[in-house]
Amino acid sequence: MKLATFAVDTPVGPVERIGAVDESTDTDDTPADEAALVDLTAAYGATLEAEGEPAPADLARSHVPPEMIAFLERGDRAIADAREALEYAAETDAERGPGGAKLRYEPGEYRLLAPLPRPNSLRDCMAIEEHVENSMDGEIADVWYDLPVYYKGNADGVVAPGETVQWPDYSEIMDYELEIAAVIGERGRDIPAEEAEKHIAGYTVFNDFSARDIQGEEMEGRLGPAKGKDFANGLGPYLVPREDIDVLSAPMTARIDGEVWSTGIVDEMYHSFADIIEHVSQSETLHPGDVIGSGTVGEGCGLELGQWLEDGDTVALEVEGIGTLEHTVIE
Repeated sequence: MKLATFAVDTPVGPVERIGAVDESTDTDDTPADEAALVDLTAAYGATLEAEGEPAPADLARSHVPPEMIAFLERGDRAIADAREALEYAAETDAERGPGGAKLRYEPGEYRLLAPLPRPNSLRDCMAIEEHVENSMDGEIADVWYDLPVYYKGNADGVVAPGETVQWPDYSEIMDYELEIAAVIGERGRDIPAEEAEKHIAGYTVFNDFSARDIQGEEMEGRLGPAKGKDFANGLGPYLVPREDIDVLSAPMTARIDGEVWSTGIVDEMYHSFADIIEHVSQSETLHPGDVIGSGTVGEGCGLELGQWLEDGDTVALEVEGIGTLEHTVIE
């Protein structure tokens, strides 16, 4: 199952909804904006209505909320209800749910948003040794092996799949980063590594856009990154539940204007997501909707390759089983 956040136009303006890709329209080659989406809240309401439940629309909104963080706060129960809704939509000829709510949206009838248009928080790690070694001229500090270091990014800087990224005028060096992000689905504090997996709702593709020139300057002051990262964070196109993907072995590819620049897998992580969650949650509470990046795969960015993005380039990051996250960068 591939979960999505999308917007539809209504007489009172755009309305945000939670959906899932209609599996009959989903292939490895289907672009993110060309798949049909099932409105999970409406479809779950339709299942309740078919079972004769009273007030099915109200009950559906509590079981499958139409907003991703509220959905994640229900944990595995929401995932189970979403699966039931998707199955019902696949088996029925009905087009409408309670109150006339539309069950299915075809391409062109919706606008795909990031799965979490505004995460609860955003952290990004640097957990893959080859990337660190390449980025640091082979000089890796001992602390990197001891701690899964990370920085906190701008949760308000998320850009939707397909959105054009306007590069900040304080930077002239444009770069991408090929990553996977884990999305927290269960609240927790002081979480041991062996219990960390159940706190992950699922995974999405993460492009940690990097303004390399200003990033290099500000980090000489032993803080940051800040302005080098905070202007754009790509997430999407979908959120895939943890049970539906072997994330460690999922092939990852970065294409720039169709040309392959980077490949890898996150099985290369020196610090696992479980170790990262254990570290981050020490004396600190993780909440549903927190996003944690894996860090860049080896040779997963221009900095390692010795080449940069140019004005008008289209960056497509693909993770098998999740989809392709695409953005065009402009000066």
